[in-house]
Amino acid sequence: MSSDETTPEPVRTDSRDEKQQFVLPLVVRIERAEPPSRTDALETSARAVLEILSDERSHGEGPWAKVMTDWQDARIRKVVRRARGAEWRRAGELPGITVTGGSAEVRVFPPVPLDGWPKELAKLQVSGTDLVDPVEPGDVPAGAARLWLNPELDMSAGKTMAQTGHGAQLLWWEMSDADRAAWREAGFPLAVRTAPKERWAALTTSGLPVVRDAGFTEIAPGSCTVVSEFPATGFRTG
Repeated sequence: MSSDETTPEPVRTDSRDEKQQFVLPLVVRIERAEPPSRTDALETSARAVLEILSDERSHGEGPWAKVMTDWQDARIRKVVRRARGAEWRRAGELPGITVTGGSAEVRVFPPVPLDGWPKELAKLQVSGTDLVDPVEPGDVPAGAARLWLNPELDMSAGKTMAQTGHGAQLLWWEMSDADRAAWREAGFPLAVRTAPKERWAALTTSGLPVVRDAGFTEIAPGSCTVVSEFPATGFRTG
């Protein structure tokens, strides 16, 4: 699962580059006997990002507020690592939020400096395991956000988990406070699906939030990876 550093925009020189750089760590639980399905892991990682963005500890005088602000004021980096057994238990002892899907568990942690990872997380692997869907994902639930994947890119599960996290974050930034509150109250319903090839070009030029990767790993700089969409009824961007 290769995920290294991934950011939601091409690298350009601007004021963000002069700030201290942080990364948002995400750890997915992958036990040998029962790995999660790929789509469930992608959706759970996206919800994990939304959970920490909306958590009261990330705002006001909360203990994570400053580092969350510093992270979002610089380049938005996320790194996905994997853990099992004792590794997962040790990771769970650090401050963070564990989000559970149907088969997936993902723990998200407050941002850390690029060169300041806690030892419990620094030891975890970022490569060596990929995930599959035993069956095709079902219909998108009514009222759920849709994170459309680029049908022309072949990304590892870890890379794609970071991308869906970016897609959820870009959508969150564009929403009104009322829609954010309603989405959170509903449990952040969302679905990750691969876009039909014939729709992809229109999605990327529709005005919806588009993740453009910095190209540190796996794909070319500026590649569009995810387009985030809400249904016409329900929560709205704007």
